[in-house]
Amino acid sequence: MDPNQFLYVSAGAAALALVFAFLKYSSIMKEDAGSEKMQEISKLIQEGAAAFLGAEYKWLSVFVVVVAIAIGVSPAEGLGAKTAIAFVSGAVASGLAGFFGMHTATRAAVRTTQAATKSLQDALKVSFSSGVVMGMCVVGLGLLGVAGFTIAYAVDGKLNPTILSQVLGFSFGASSIALFARVGGGIFTKAADVGADLVGKVEAGIPEDDPRNPGTIADNVGDNVGDVAGMGADLFESYVGSIIAAMTLGVALGSAGMQMNLAMLPLAIAACGIVASAVGTFFVAAKDEHGLHSALFRGLLVASVIVVGATWLLTNVVFDLEGLHVLTKSVSGNDIFFAVVAGLAGGVIIGKITEYYTAMEGKPAQYIAKQSQTGPATNIIHGLATGMESVMAPVVVICISIYAAYEFAGVYGVAIAAVGMLSTLGISLGIDAYGPVADNAGGMAEMAELPPEVRQRTDALDAVGNTTAAIGKGFAIGSAALTALALLFSFTAIAKTKDPTFQLVLTDPKVMIGLLLGGALPFLFSAMTMRAVGKAAFEMVEEIRRQFREIPGILEGTAKPDAARCVEISTAGSLKQMILPGALAVLAPIAMGFWDVSALGGMLAGALVSGVMMAIFMANAGGAWDNAKKYIENGAEGGKGSEAHKAAVVGDTVGDPFKDTSGPSLNILVKLMTVVSLVFLPWFIA
Repeated sequence: MDPNQFLYVSAGAAALALVFAFLKYSSIMKEDAGSEKMQEISKLIQEGAAAFLGAEYKWLSVFVVVVAIAIGVSPAEGLGAKTAIAFVSGAVASGLAGFFGMHTATRAAVRTTQAATKSLQDALKVSFSSGVVMGMCVVGLGLLGVAGFTIAYAVDGKLNPTILSQVLGFSFGASSIALFARVGGGIFTKAADVGADLVGKVEAGIPEDDPRNPGTIADNVGDNVGDVAGMGADLFESYVGSIIAAMTLGVALGSAGMQMNLAMLPLAIAACGIVASAVGTFFVAAKDEHGLHSALFRGLLVASVIVVGATWLLTNVVFDLEGLHVLTKSVSGNDIFFAVVAGLAGGVIIGKITEYYTAMEGKPAQYIAKQSQTGPATNIIHGLATGMESVMAPVVVICISIYAAYEFAGVYGVAIAAVGMLSTLGISLGIDAYGPVADNAGGMAEMAELPPEVRQRTDALDAVGNTTAAIGKGFAIGSAALTALALLFSFTAIAKTKDPTFQLVLTDPKVMIGLLLGGALPFLFSAMTMRAVGKAAFEMVEEIRRQFREIPGILEGTAKPDAARCVEISTAGSLKQMILPGALAVLAPIAMGFWDVSALGGMLAGALVSGVMMAIFMANAGGAWDNAKKYIENGAEGGKGSEAHKAAVVGDTVGDPFKDTSGPSLNILVKLMTVVSLVFLPWFIA
């Protein structure tokens, strides 16, 4: 079979994903939206989310236009108008994926609440379908963009590194939107969450999601803009970047006559992953709350098994890989198959490790809950220790995956392992993105004062959703590490072809300077994003206190709080505070690249190492703090209102920007820096 035909097969699979997403969306919208009061609350959340996303995209459109012009007017090889068009398209596609996912989530939440009045399975069906819309939009738009631009830019059906660097503009556009969406959405959601918790729970002593709390609506809006649109943009960028990196290495390093086979294989695996994810969704069903987690994992397992089988057929039957060499290494179809399996298995294992450290049923979270009996200080100490300890095991798994993939198929094996890890993104992102919908559904049940059994069902969904969200963050970090490493390999390979004198030697002082500065960047970036949450949360706390003080009757339930004002504060604060971290990610590699390309390679390696470890530490510490609090709220260590609970709320508040702002944003930092370096490499070499 002509490998070029897989360009059209992958484009067809991408279109199938978008059709599947539309059908899921249509089925959600046919569900009952509940009472008038529920719909009124839902509309406030929808309007708040749409207002934030609209304001954010206006800011981002200016950035996209400026960068597109800079790329378009450059005479350097690999830049120019084609790269600029791909860049703008990548930004638009990432934005569309986030918009569709969030649009669906804000409408699915109220329908999940209403479905929970009937049964847990009905509520799971609606919330999970919403997550699948997000997942399928991401893989559909991502794969369609890569395949479409490859078809458009290929010369007589052939590819070369210059053409693929033009296609890489699509990944750069996606990366840019992803960083700002993650940072901006993360600041918004945590400013609202921290403000609502500190004043509502700790000071006023009212329950979470209480309608009397002015910050409740902003908190629910934040769940959507941060954990749905932000996470979707993050993984959209990983998905696209891993595919293009594997294609680039296949063309640059593959033996003569085999380059097109190696370039088309990532597209073929991604196409099979879409079909597998769609099939896996039909295996997600649970009768009671005890079967929720296994139901979601079963769907992912089915999809993974299908991808493994399809990959074996692709590498051993469909593609002719006989006599293949990657650089000087002899590689067979089975070697590439095992490299893909190494990536796919690594992603699943990292998810399970993350689950152990963050799940409410796990010993780490329960131990943090126990330490809360002696106050916030011991809660925070043990939360930090848990986060630090949790770094080791995932890093070992990532190292094993990298080593295995490299041993099987060289640097191409590492890149194709990243594609394998992300191949089932259609369903794995669906499992992750269902959590915020369940969380919103519980909030609506509280605000609409529905019967206790409804909140009990939504809480069961939310509890599993917290765990799947933590697993999703671990998966995102693991995939970011492999994707960034694959892009770094592409950077060194292309730099070598453009400048034969280029080398990356550890003993070179410039490389060492790059390593140290790159290693420091994630710390500076995290400081910026943490401080941004603190500043925005400070304004939110002051506003909620003002409303409690100046609007009589709020706490008695006789007057309505001004929820719109809290949404405005979170929106303005997050958009203002996201600029500096975003500028750092783009400008730092450009500045280093103009000084020395070898130093830039060192910077990328240093940022990758410290960034991945910081991301794991922050995400897992935050997840453990969150579930330690929920463990206490379920009756342990004195239950709600106890001194242990108050201490756990403080720990959870510290952990919120860890797990939902700074930690996840580091994934994008390490990838965006590498993509920026690849896109502007012709400038640096010149």
